[in-house]
Amino acid sequence: MKEIRIHARAGQGAITTAAILGYAYFSKGMYPYAFPNFGAARMGAPMNAFVRVDAKPVRLRSQIYEPDYVIIVDASLLRGFNCFAGLKEDGIAIVNQREGVEIPKLKAKQKLFVVPANEIALKTIGRPLGNTALLGAFSAATNELDVESLNAAVKQRFSGKALEGNIEAIKQGFEFVKSLKR
Repeated sequence: MKEIRIHARAGQGAITTAAILGYAYFSKGMYPYAFPNFGAARMGAPMNAFVRVDAKPVRLRSQIYEPDYVIIVDASLLRGFNCFAGLKEDGIAIVNQREGVEIPKLKAKQKLFVVPANEIALKTIGRPLGNTALLGAFSAATNELDVESLNAAVKQRFSGKALEGNIEAIKQGFEFVKSLKR
């Protein structure tokens, strides 16, 4: 089983990100389980979304404490939370770049990719919501999903100009990480 923990603030699309990931895994014949966790339901409050995926049905319903992958939508959360807590020894973290935020060092076998996702989103979508760029980066960093699976999942969520922009954001996030891995 693979486990993904997403850190964001309420209103930044973490639940949508988890749903898109879940749908992309489902389209590959996997069994995903995507769910949020948040306290006070107010815009900007720290929250998490989670995705578990396996080749057989997922029955575990608790939060994810030892993720294989971490996606951090808002790097400012690193100032007050250990978003990397429990990340597996060979885990991968994808962080949305934010000026003025220091990103701590990870363990030797862990990989970290800092992606200018909001910048990509501004160019492709017209709004600083870098979630789909982070999903493209996730695809390139983990080799878990291909871009086509993510595009198919995004087509279930968006239409028109928003769909086009999000597909381009996925592509640019993917290409950004691929260029780092060379």
